Amino acid sequence: MNTKVMLPNKQFRKLVEFVNEGREDKTKKIYENKEPRKIDWKAYNFSQINNIKESLIFINEEVEKCFLPPRKVGKPFDVKLYTKIVLVCEMFGLTERNAQGFIEVFGRIVGIYEKIDDRVIGNAYNKKEVAFILKQIFDKRKSSDGILSGDGTGLETSRRQNYGKERKSTKEFLTSIVDSREIIQAFDFSGEDECRAMHSLIENVDGESLRLDAGFNDRKLVRKIVEFGMLPYVYPKKINKLNGDSSWKEMYFEFMIDVIEWLQEYYLRVHCESFHSAFKRIFGIIRKTRPHSKFVQVIARIILHNRARLSYFENIKNA
Repeated sequence: MNTKVMLPNKQFRKLVEFVNEGREDKTKKIYENKEPRKIDWKAYNFSQINNIKESLIFINEEVEKCFLPPRKVGKPFDVKLYTKIVLVCEMFGLTERNAQGFIEVFGRIVGIYEKIDDRVIGNAYNKKEVAFILKQIFDKRKSSDGILSGDGTGLETSRRQNYGKERKSTKEFLTSIVDSREIIQAFDFSGEDECRAMHSLIENVDGESLRLDAGFNDRKLVRKIVEFGMLPYVYPKKINKLNGDSSWKEMYFEFMIDVIEWLQEYYLRVHCESFHSAFKRIFGIIRKTRPHSKFVQVIARIILHNRARLSYFENIKNA
């Protein structure tokens, strides 16, 4: 005789509703945020002072370490030279026209000895071979502390100021996973729905746990997170039930058993929001118009962001 187990769905939903009230009304907040990581200002200032020199040396060394893609029919060009051009442009936030002078000044540090005109600079972003090199650098130069968070955000591609009207902008969508040091572990810039993109991204990260907001509240995704060896913290929706496979049930039973501890872990995802905010503030709008050029611009910026974060934590360790 089969007996149907009654799950405490009513109690679960009431708890979610209660927690949501605390998010909207701070006087009803039921938990205290974990102490945020303190900024080591000495290490930060040191990393900022040395940022330009370190970045240029990094660009030269990391590009030179990469292996070249298979040669294709067509006019030959120096793939590594083009890759260095892209990284220098994104490091200084340069357009094709104003990049020439900077490259003349700083080019020798990264191994650029010839005069580069704006047409070559613009063409560098269009080359698939450049993306091939950049992907190698991204994969080789990331590291993970295992404490992961994911989210999506819009990156502005244009900005138009109308007289007397609100500013209008157009955006491309970036979905990413970062660790608690705000080092990007994986990202998607294809325009795919963020939840579907996350299914692919988790296959390319090394983590102990992963935090996602309610926009990623998907049973199949939770199961996949567990299958890839991570503990899931996916914020519940008030319409959710506990019914599902073991990964789904265990995640939300933990939520019910100790909601405060669960929320403190979940809210470590602030690091992903912090990354998106800083990334947009530092690098600004996506200036390129072709899809491939946009991708090259974004991955170059991500590489530079990761280098700066790793340098900061290295300075803390050596302080």
